[in-house]
Amino acid sequence: MNRHRVVVSGIGVVTPIGIGREDFWEEGLLAGRNGISRITLFDPSEFRSQMAGEVKGFHAEEWIDRKIARRMDRFTHFALVAADLAMKDAGLDVFPFDGCRAGVIIGSGIGGTQALERSHAELLAKGPRSVGPFVVSKVLINTAACMVSITHGLKGPLSAPSVACSTGSNAIGDAYRILERGDADIMLAGGTEASVSPLPFAGFCATRAMSARNDDVERASRPFDKNRDGFVMGEGAGVVVLERLDHALERNAPVYAELAGYGNTADAFHLTAPEPEGDGMVRVMREALRDAGVAVSDIGYINAHGTSTVLNDKIESAAVMKVFGDHARRLKISSIKSMIGHLLAASGAVEFAATVLSVSTGRIPPTINYEQPDPDCPLDYVTEGAESIELGAAMSQSFGFGGGNACLVVKSYE
Repeated sequence: MNRHRVVVSGIGVVTPIGIGREDFWEEGLLAGRNGISRITLFDPSEFRSQMAGEVKGFHAEEWIDRKIARRMDRFTHFALVAADLAMKDAGLDVFPFDGCRAGVIIGSGIGGTQALERSHAELLAKGPRSVGPFVVSKVLINTAACMVSITHGLKGPLSAPSVACSTGSNAIGDAYRILERGDADIMLAGGTEASVSPLPFAGFCATRAMSARNDDVERASRPFDKNRDGFVMGEGAGVVVLERLDHALERNAPVYAELAGYGNTADAFHLTAPEPEGDGMVRVMREALRDAGVAVSDIGYINAHGTSTVLNDKIESAAVMKVFGDHARRLKISSIKSMIGHLLAASGAVEFAATVLSVSTGRIPPTINYEQPDPDCPLDYVTEGAESIELGAAMSQSFGFGGGNACLVVKSYE
């Protein structure tokens, strides 16, 4: 089969450190801005963990028609804004394209949890007649992808994966496969999540996977640091415009980088814990490298999953060493979760966007809050501010609850 080359031509993000590519990148990641603070979306005083990466100052009505916004949950608001920013960044707001050859794959892990909580409270207090007609569409995970499709007239492939923390990366990888086969010209892909609300937050607290550093919230997310004690939840969305290279060149589109490889594996081990030997992580990295046709020595940077949990950071570091051998010590590695928290289903998409920008600009964002090295994590985690490096290829990887692993290889466009 003739494989079409696929490039990234648009980036849209909604994050705790900035909305839109420029704020997110220049003023956010490269500056080492911290987006973690005590929760304001609800009273966290009775919760084991009391901090999160919130998208502060976000008012849907400033971006979306008020009537439409009222019929959707916050996770869909985020997706619509990120998609609109990506479309404009790619010039697709002014360039006529064939809607039947353009599709959407945007996933979520938890969906409209805030709408679900409100509607359930109304049901208990006032009975079933109090529940509005839009509660189902507010809650459904596929609403975000569907609303992006409807808003922009994208009539091609439509999907909404839900693979926990690897969802965003899976969505981008699946869209890449569609374009690679030539089944579409343009795909919008990514993930969205708005789960900083009492029910899912209480559930994650019960797993004891989240940091309880409530007296030092700004430094709670500390990937690869010896004193890490759990992840910090975040919210937001990441959407990228992927195009077949020939289509992008035909319309003289901006090209950030080339998406060259995708791997997808399962641990088949446990619903929450990673496989102790990192087998699934090792296989997914090797699969992505093989798909991209690049050697381990070609990779200069890894945007790590780097959750700040004891097990993930240790096992991920060991998996990188297994795959890259001696070259592992020369790799630059960072986790932007140190700044934005763990955006769950949106994390892979936002981190992919950061990886693309690293390859495009030759800048690597730092891992902030790193203070004490861990002997189990002996690699170069870029801890002293942003670094400049000439990158031919980089990797973004995501590992989710349930054992889902996804890895994307990005190459400098030539």
